[in-house]
Amino acid sequence: MILGGFGAHWKPPKEDLLRVFVIAGEPSGDLLGASLMAALKRRKSHTVEFAGIGGESMSEQGLRSLFPISELSVMGIMEILPRILKLHSRIRETVKAINEYSPDILITIDSPGFSFSVLKRLVKSNDTKRIHYVAPSVWAWRPSRVHKFSREFDHLLCLLPFEPEYFEPNGLPATFVGHPVIEFDMTSVNGIKFRERHGLENSAPLICVLPGSRKGEIRRHLKPFREAIELLQVTRPKLNVVIPTISSLKDEIIRTVCDWSVNVIVVEGINLKYSAMAASDVALAASGTVALELALARVPSVIAYKVNTITSWVIKILSTAKYANLVNILLNKQAVPEFLQDQCNGKNLAESLDKLLKDEHVYKAQQFSAEEAVKLLRPKKGLPSDAAALTVLSLIK
Repeated sequence: MILGGFGAHWKPPKEDLLRVFVIAGEPSGDLLGASLMAALKRRKSHTVEFAGIGGESMSEQGLRSLFPISELSVMGIMEILPRILKLHSRIRETVKAINEYSPDILITIDSPGFSFSVLKRLVKSNDTKRIHYVAPSVWAWRPSRVHKFSREFDHLLCLLPFEPEYFEPNGLPATFVGHPVIEFDMTSVNGIKFRERHGLENSAPLICVLPGSRKGEIRRHLKPFREAIELLQVTRPKLNVVIPTISSLKDEIIRTVCDWSVNVIVVEGINLKYSAMAASDVALAASGTVALELALARVPSVIAYKVNTITSWVIKILSTAKYANLVNILLNKQAVPEFLQDQCNGKNLAESLDKLLKDEHVYKAQQFSAEEAVKLLRPKKGLPSDAAALTVLSLIK
């Protein structure tokens, strides 16, 4: 059973239902939320009812989101400031909805800024278990956040194997449930058929370009990405590009790439994204979860990322991380080239991609590293979503 709106006609559910309020603030959280919802519904021990905030994937599981997830999908100081009044309004709306719903379990997924703004306005109740899914990167910056999370949550679901050790000594029970990226079955997609469908010769170079899942990321990354592609096209006139995206960003991407000098294919949806990866020779991607998706698909890649100047300055002061790319973080070495800020330019990106395309040893070495990283993302037993669901249910017994 799924609830969307709240108000005068809403009535409390039957006592035998487990009421779960889920907050996902961005596309990656939406995917996590959808997998967790599906896993909870598979459990025969409980009838589960959902309410909350989510995107396309959670809506496919039946959730009617309180408001569009795109309103929360902002990142960086300069991106948030123009929308601060609207965000405050949505915070109040969410608090009201949670109070009316009175859930057994409140699950926040990533998006800690919005989540904490909601939590601090709620009256803490022993009847509601608070769970956060996706540990904050305290190993990378602002380690003091450990204490804040310990005060607000009853349990933490971690995607990376080394994360629980940062929280448990500080009083917050944490469970490594595995990373959801490994749940996708790569045997269900076919790169050769993808090329045939789009009229691409098997010998024609294909680069998978992934500029990010936020409008700001797309605007910052597609300019240097275009420069890199055009430099590569000089020696590879048959070069093609495929850009997987989501429906809410598809029009913006098409407008941006309509005057590119190469053939650009834009696709949307999870299956087509992985099909595009399987068909590609290499990838050029913004840093994020997509780096792990490319590792699963065994597509050698170059990772890049740019933020505005002020956000960059803050990160330089507070960050303790050696790497930005999750594959490199997992392996504690630079297995995948990464270019940040000023280093994220067409020349650097093109040279690194060119090396992957020319040097078979470098190409295969990155594929081997990808396999090693993916192994570290698996829970001891079963799928990550099932491990997460079992952990959630164990808290209400």
